[in-house]
Amino acid sequence: MKSWHCILGILVITTLTLLIEIPVDTWLTSATLSLILGACALVYMAASCLLASRWRVVENLFGGLDRIYESHKWLGIWALVFATYHFVFKANLDAWNSVPILELPKYWTRLVRQLSYVALGLIVLLALNRNIPYSLWRWWHKLSGPLFLVVILHWLSFKSPITLFSPSGLWLALSCGLGVLAALYKLVLYPFFARAGEYKVKTVNRGNRALHLTLEPIHKGFDFSAGQFAFLAMQQKGLREPHPFTIASANGPNGQIEFIIRGLGDYTKKLCECAKAGMLATVYAPYGRFKRVSHAEREIWIGAGVGISPFISWLQDPNAKDFEKATLVYCFTPSRAFPPSEELESMATMRGAQFVRNTGGTEQLAETLSDAVAQTKPDQIHVSFCGPKGLLSKVYELMDLHRIPKANLHFELFDFR
Repeated sequence: MKSWHCILGILVITTLTLLIEIPVDTWLTSATLSLILGACALVYMAASCLLASRWRVVENLFGGLDRIYESHKWLGIWALVFATYHFVFKANLDAWNSVPILELPKYWTRLVRQLSYVALGLIVLLALNRNIPYSLWRWWHKLSGPLFLVVILHWLSFKSPITLFSPSGLWLALSCGLGVLAALYKLVLYPFFARAGEYKVKTVNRGNRALHLTLEPIHKGFDFSAGQFAFLAMQQKGLREPHPFTIASANGPNGQIEFIIRGLGDYTKKLCECAKAGMLATVYAPYGRFKRVSHAEREIWIGAGVGISPFISWLQDPNAKDFEKATLVYCFTPSRAFPPSEELESMATMRGAQFVRNTGGTEQLAETLSDAVAQTKPDQIHVSFCGPKGLLSKVYELMDLHRIPKANLHFELFDFR
């Protein structure tokens, strides 16, 4: 499922269930549009809570947790846009014979209406603000669940043609019920029921403002596929908040797990400074669907910065084969390379894969695609990418230039926030 599938699907269902409850001659009014958009914003918020739960069934539906977070973001943005129209234009007409589902005094009804809009705006603005320290941002974002209850109370208390057991009432009740359950699970129950393991830091290697962590399970590790990621929570003051990192290793007999972390934000900088052998950690995993496309005749792997992590995992996978048809392109700034390109080249050579250094611009990357097209039909070349959005757009341009179908690009969304 794509983000637009979720956004458009909710809009269509909400619109249809509402239109059958009001007179046809009032459909083309600002009041009807306000009612539809307000109800839709409510369902978007409920869906956002559901997507944030990290339930396996939801992840399977969207094809990976990275895709879920992308949809989660856009649901919040469109909820705020729709709620703004709903807040400005009256969502009621005399012809509707409107009554509230839950009767409240007028003062509280008006106050809840205003608070619900402020709550939604606060949730979205906090979620999109990158200048807030991660530890503070995460705790503020936890308020999304309780604030969602305020929005539900607004729906129940304002006058509308929606009755609780009408099609639209049942749709909103079901959506809100699932949203509240998901928010409760994520806020309170997640640490107790999520797939997790206790680990101890075995080795710490630092270099170029980056960190290579190796952890070993205290009791038993967990199974994962090469290319997946985990939420790492160090059992140390200031580092207890789970943070997503791609697993830079494959399943091994001793259950060890590795991460390559660059100090880009306040959390990762502190982790790079404070991590040491012997520290304990909780690892919530596995998540993600970034896997090799084994049926392709030619594979181009493009890893930029710490986006190299899933490809390291692929190279270390003992069950993988056909590496001779793969070319790993490592995009990095020489002064910030970590791990060193020599180390990656050695790993690629040992598995029979080709290795290309791309140290500036996209010249080496363009040459790699050009050579691949000269030897293989463009539609038989598959590109796997993990890196920042800026480079992703360049990869799209180069694929288009060499007539490689866009459908042949598989990429991991690099930024959750």
